[in-house]
Amino acid sequence: MDVKQALRRWATKEGNAYAFLSAYALLFVVFIVVPVLAAFLLSFTFFDTIQLPRWVGLRNYIALLTQDDIFMRYVLPNTIQFAVIVGPGGYALAFFLAWVLAQLPKLPRTIFALILYSPSMTSGVAMAVIWKVLFSGDQTGYLNSLLMQLGLLQEPVQWLQSPQYLMTIMIVVTLWSSMGIGFLAMLAGILEISPELYEAAALDGVNSRWQEIFYITIPSMKPQMLFGAVMAIVGTFQAGAIGVTLSGSNPTPQYAGQLIVNHIEDYGFLRYEMGYAAAVSVVLLLMVLFFTRLSNRLFASE
Repeated sequence: MDVKQALRRWATKEGNAYAFLSAYALLFVVFIVVPVLAAFLLSFTFFDTIQLPRWVGLRNYIALLTQDDIFMRYVLPNTIQFAVIVGPGGYALAFFLAWVLAQLPKLPRTIFALILYSPSMTSGVAMAVIWKVLFSGDQTGYLNSLLMQLGLLQEPVQWLQSPQYLMTIMIVVTLWSSMGIGFLAMLAGILEISPELYEAAALDGVNSRWQEIFYITIPSMKPQMLFGAVMAIVGTFQAGAIGVTLSGSNPTPQYAGQLIVNHIEDYGFLRYEMGYAAAVSVVLLLMVLFFTRLSNRLFASE
C-alpha cells in the first residue's frame, strides 16, 4: 500500500513533467541517437544500398586516411581553411554587430537586427539569385560589367568556375549570411546585462568601451557566447551546399570548393558507397565534437 501511495504521489508530482519531456526524448532518440549509431555501425561496413552491409572493420577509415587523395589534398585542407576563417570570423562579426545594435534605441535596433538576420533565412534563394547574378561569368554579370567599365578587365572572368576565386566567394557569401540564431542570442545576452554593472565598473576605474567589453559584457553573457560558438561551429562544418550551389556542380571545379559535406554526398548519394560515406561523416562528427568541447571550456560558466 505504501509503495502504491508513493508511486501515486510521484506520478502526481513528476508525471506531467516527464509526459512533456517524453515527446522531445522520443524525437531526440529517433532523429539523433538512432542515425548517429547507424552511421557509426555502417562506417565499419561496405554498403552499396542494394546488397546487405558487409563487415570490413577499419578498412574505410584506413582508406580515407591513406588512399583517398581527394580527401587529403583538397577536402580536408578546404574544410579547415573554410572553418578557420568563417567560424571565428563569423562569430566575432556576430558579437560585434550585436554589441553595436545594443547601443541603439529600440526601434532602429529592431529594424537593423531584422535586416541582419534575414539573409540567414533566405541564404539559398539569395545565393541562387543575387550572388550568381553578381558573379556571373559573362559580361552581363554585375561584377564583370563594373570592372570592364572601369577598364580593370579586358574580358569577363568565370568567377564561380575558377578554382582561384571560388573559395574566396564561398567565404564572403557565408559570412554575409552568418547572422543567424547565434547573433540573436548574443544580442539578447547583451541587452539583459544590468546597467548597474557598468556603473559599478566605472566607479572601480573601468573607463573605456574595450574594458567594458572584456571585463563586464563577455563574462556576463557566457551562456549566450557558448550557444553562439556552438551554432557557429555546427553551421561552419555542415556547410557544403554553398559551393555546389554557386558553381552548379558536385564536385566543384577542380575540387576548389569541395568541403567534407560535399565529399559525404559524393560517395553516399552519387557513388552509393554508404559505408565509406558513413566513415567520413563520423570523422566530421568527431571534428565538431572536438571544437564544441573546446568552446565549452572557453565559455562554460564556472
